[in-house]
Amino acid sequence: MLVALGTAAPALSQEASILGRWRTPAEGGVVDIQRCGRTLCGRLVDAAPLRRDPDQKDVRNRDATLRDRPLRGLAVLQNITGGPTVWQAGPLYDPNSGQGAARGTLTLVDETRLAVRGCVARLFCRTQTWRRAP
Repeated sequence: MLVALGTAAPALSQEASILGRWRTPAEGGVVDIQRCGRTLCGRLVDAAPLRRDPDQKDVRNRDATLRDRPLRGLAVLQNITGGPTVWQAGPLYDPNSGQGAARGTLTLVDETRLAVRGCVARLFCRTQTWRRAP
């Protein structure tokens, strides 16, 4: 347990609230948010297609040159910075639809819910609520 005395908590303790595994609403997906160099990132670690075929590829990607890359371990959230309750990220990628967003936000609603919002353009946004995985 991290405890801050007197001054603001260091960045790592602020980020710790979103670190870990999160369940997505699609296909029983699980994304692991972890440290990736100087920022955080989220990698796909489980989903129904991966349970059926552990070697599942990114077949729905709109970029045909990327359709051979494996889904397991794929970075779906990159360059996550900010906190303690709102983070900026980008790019974001949804392997279920094959669509991506250049930028997005992650908002920690409470200790068990994370709102993940990606926008293709200012007016075309989608938000998913992820739940912390046990």
